[in-house]
Amino acid sequence: MMIVYGLPACDTCRKARNWLDRFGVAHTFMDYRADPVPAATLEEWVDKLGGWEKLVNKSSTTWRNLLPQRKNPQSDPEWTLLLREYPALIRRPVVVLDDGRVHVGFSDNGFKKLFDKS
Repeated sequence: MMIVYGLPACDTCRKARNWLDRFGVAHTFMDYRADPVPAATLEEWVDKLGGWEKLVNKSSTTWRNLLPQRKNPQSDPEWTLLLREYPALIRRPVVVLDDGRVHVGFSDNGFKKLFDKS
């Protein structure tokens, strides 16, 4: 079953989940603050997405409030440590499809294309 990772209080995650419900797309929701994503899974997402920049929300308040030296991780272990410490830095939602593809973010048109719901 498809898994949607995010935060329950996140407006974008709520919109995405409502969209999935409206179009009858079965999914499981995982709160990655309550159930932290394992480092290996974060690294797998990054491989599929094409880099940490695609997974990290650098426009977030959490990012802006980080100490400058924390904003320049030099390795996968440093990135995973940062994201496990600050899960709100992960773009939301992260959708892991049944076939293993990973999609980040939500837009009505993006989801229509992703789930072939024109």
